[in-house]
Amino acid sequence: MFTKINAATNIGLDSSLVEVEADFSPSEQPKFIIVGLTDIAIQEAKERVRLAVINSGFSFPRPKIIVSLAPADLKKEGPSYDLAIALAIIIANQELHGNFSDSLFIGELALNGDTRATNGILPIALFAKEHGYKKLFIPAANIEEASLIPDLKIFPIKNLRELIYHLRGEKLITPTISSQLTFLPEQISTDIDMRLIAGQEQAKRALEIAAAGFHNILMSGPPGSGKTLLARTLPTILPPMTEPEILEVTKIYSIAGLLSKENPLINTRPFRSPHHTSSGVALVGGGKLPKPGEISLAHRGILFLDEFPEFPRVVLENLRQPLEDGKISISRAQGTLIFPARFTLVASQNPCPCGYYNDPEKKCTCSASQISKYQKKISGPIIDRIDLHITVPRINFEKLTSNTDTQESSAQIRERVVLAQQAQQKRFTNSNVRYNSEMGPQEIKQFCVIDQPSAQLLEKAVAQLHLSARSFHRILKIARTIADLSGKDTIELNHLAEALQYRPQ
Repeated sequence: MFTKINAATNIGLDSSLVEVEADFSPSEQPKFIIVGLTDIAIQEAKERVRLAVINSGFSFPRPKIIVSLAPADLKKEGPSYDLAIALAIIIANQELHGNFSDSLFIGELALNGDTRATNGILPIALFAKEHGYKKLFIPAANIEEASLIPDLKIFPIKNLRELIYHLRGEKLITPTISSQLTFLPEQISTDIDMRLIAGQEQAKRALEIAAAGFHNILMSGPPGSGKTLLARTLPTILPPMTEPEILEVTKIYSIAGLLSKENPLINTRPFRSPHHTSSGVALVGGGKLPKPGEISLAHRGILFLDEFPEFPRVVLENLRQPLEDGKISISRAQGTLIFPARFTLVASQNPCPCGYYNDPEKKCTCSASQISKYQKKISGPIIDRIDLHITVPRINFEKLTSNTDTQESSAQIRERVVLAQQAQQKRFTNSNVRYNSEMGPQEIKQFCVIDQPSAQLLEKAVAQLHLSARSFHRILKIARTIADLSGKDTIELNHLAEALQYRPQ
């Protein structure tokens, strides 16, 4: 008996319908064949499903069984089709009757018929709601994640037997239906605070500007000057995530299988800090069937690259496109996938291999050629894409032992950042731009108007610093953010002068 069950697969961050068809064919020997451009995990489903069906108390048909996953030209991977395959076979074997075209079935099966948690449930739940499917059957372990989507009947399935009894009407499962998307309060770390960092006022100011406009920043200084600590305090002054950003980031983490069972909603801005030995694929994403990399996992948050020059140059060059466009395109034989990568790059580096070049207290032991080679590890195009360049000097004894109670706390700085963000939200209400760093030429021309004295100062800076067109625009974006932090509607001369201080000389 021919039967068809609806499942779904994730392609990048989007989902697509997969029809699981099953039928029997006369054969001298029992066979179980799965077709439809499948990977090894799906081919291994033949043994998982067979034993799951038998151990759940149902008979497994002896004739030749053919299961087709359509469309045939769409690459499928993973064990999430187990539940749909098992259900299709049971219906084809006439142990269950009914029309389930309004439902999607997703989940991996254990050999005893129990369900296991499956990655990428949130995008599939969104797909089900958008395409009019009334019911979604998923493993019970994924119920918290799927229930984030309102107005969708979600059935938590513990095992295959429970599902069949429900579909027969013998023992119904109570569905979960959320009336609205619930956003829990964000969790901000209290272990570190800007107030606890002695000195480094200029670096703190640069981080405040970076947080307010989501600008990229590079900190350079000798070992132990506090670059890493400063970077790790940046999340404490970032503005809270908006509801669209929360869903964007949670979808990425759902696809990557990194959601917490206790709190499946990512409501705090990500902070990713990959080691400098990370490969290009780990950083930007990819693989035979592409998955999100660190830059996508840092979407709407921070990507911290410590010891910036220690990353292989070929790896850093992969950042060119996402730093400019806020997305990464990954092409494979099966097609091209686009992952979002709108992150704030925070990088730190020593000025030379020993770390003490131009240090006023400790002599540098590096030769001129070593220093030149070290500094050339980062290409000009990458440097040009970084908005704020700041030197983090050695902290003297007096500041180390001074009372930090007089320093501004992260909460105080964050108040100004939030006000600056609100000004940007009002400014970009009717556009796809969210923050100053995302402005294109059209928005810069409209919102970064400067007076004659400021234009003269900028003209001199372009000539003396040999600024590129990209650098010219980034200076205007930074000046716009500084004006927002000051509560000003227009860019003034002092805002532009401060913005110029953060360009490399």
